[in-house]
Amino acid sequence: MRMILADLRGRGGIVTKDTVVGGYGSRLTPFSKVTRIVGRFKHRFHDVPSVTMGYLGALLAADGHEVRSTRGSLVDGDVAVVLSSLVDYRHETSWARRMRERGVRVGFVGLAASKLPELFLPHADFVVTGEPEEAIRRLSQGERLAGVCPSEPVPDLDALPFPRWDLVTDRPSHAVGVPFSGRPLGGGFPLLASRSCPEFCTYCPHRVLAPYRSRSVANVVDELEQLSDRYHKPYVIFRDPLFTQDRERCEELCQEIRRRRLRLRFECETRLDRLDPALIDVLYAAGLRTVSFGVESVSAATLKRVGRRPTPETHQRTIVEHCHRRGIVTAAFYVLGFLDDDRDSIAATIDYAADLGSTFAQFKLLTPYPATPLWKKMAPLVTEQDWERFDGYTPVFSHPHLSGAELRLLLGAAYTRFYMRPSYPARYLRVRNRRVLDVLTHLDHRVAQRQERALLDMMSAAC
Repeated sequence: MRMILADLRGRGGIVTKDTVVGGYGSRLTPFSKVTRIVGRFKHRFHDVPSVTMGYLGALLAADGHEVRSTRGSLVDGDVAVVLSSLVDYRHETSWARRMRERGVRVGFVGLAASKLPELFLPHADFVVTGEPEEAIRRLSQGERLAGVCPSEPVPDLDALPFPRWDLVTDRPSHAVGVPFSGRPLGGGFPLLASRSCPEFCTYCPHRVLAPYRSRSVANVVDELEQLSDRYHKPYVIFRDPLFTQDRERCEELCQEIRRRRLRLRFECETRLDRLDPALIDVLYAAGLRTVSFGVESVSAATLKRVGRRPTPETHQRTIVEHCHRRGIVTAAFYVLGFLDDDRDSIAATIDYAADLGSTFAQFKLLTPYPATPLWKKMAPLVTEQDWERFDGYTPVFSHPHLSGAELRLLLGAAYTRFYMRPSYPARYLRVRNRRVLDVLTHLDHRVAQRQERALLDMMSAAC
């Protein structure tokens, strides 16, 4: 059979799907000058091929099917499998309807389809709920899937074939690097060394689909070796939410990369309390060039209320500074609008983000996603009926202390404060001259005061 794998380009704003927000996806619709710049950056560097589609392509090809992929074109075939998202589901279901009109059977996979199958089932022949490989393997072997199709988690991740990037992307064999950016133009190749997450943050969707499991070191490095054989110095994006969960395993992985003399660079996401200078040095020697991590809020009490273990501030600063000395790009994530947040607490988090000085920062608004523990608590507060607006940047619930307009202004102020401070270009370019940095830091304070006055005026107008 001819099998179509559809990872559709998002419509409206900068849309990222697949493993982003656990699979619900994210959409940044620029709402200020600074977010327009951030959006252009995301467009250039964050359009990463789908690891889900890569795995499904490998399974289908192994059973002898002809596999075609599309980012939006209508393609003739027998069955089309569509990667679902929350933020772009109308586009995805519209595409599915047009394919069915051409006589193609259509199914949906992914977290959004798993947790909200009612959004997709009226427009599809089948909807897979759960990790999709088990159900797609049944499809591949001749079963006619129909309706809601539960799919069991993969018990042994090592048993899966490696993703077939030749079937789902036309990435060039040589990525174009950009100085100080870490990730090259066009992104890189995502890799899952584990699935789900061992932590218990109530707002995070990463662990709602299946339990935490990890692959063996040998299996992961075999995949890295295959990538290195096919692509020149590949850039690998480990999509595990907590890459350094097991320090011994992580060190073994790095040692095996070096033992096989693999020429690659990679980035990972983790917790800062799962890093230390010695481990960073080991990771750097194996190819680490970018590390991302959640700070979320400067308030330890706020984090504890949502099930997140706080990391001491001194440790955060130690790790970020050591990464900078090593030339490792750092990207910090922050969440604004926790239930006990007010204007002052959000301002404190924004100030801390600027002072911590990571290379990049991403700010989002607290969003209660379906199937998370936070959703169960906050469902009565949710005011937004349009699932596509659960994009991470839009207020979707009634906050006890701040209006939606105020939250949006504070979100914009966070991006302005971080990226428009005078010292940012110097820190991005890794300037080390102390006198230059002191002068720029002084200017930071003056600019921040001006930005604060402008924010106060806008918030007064919003009220």
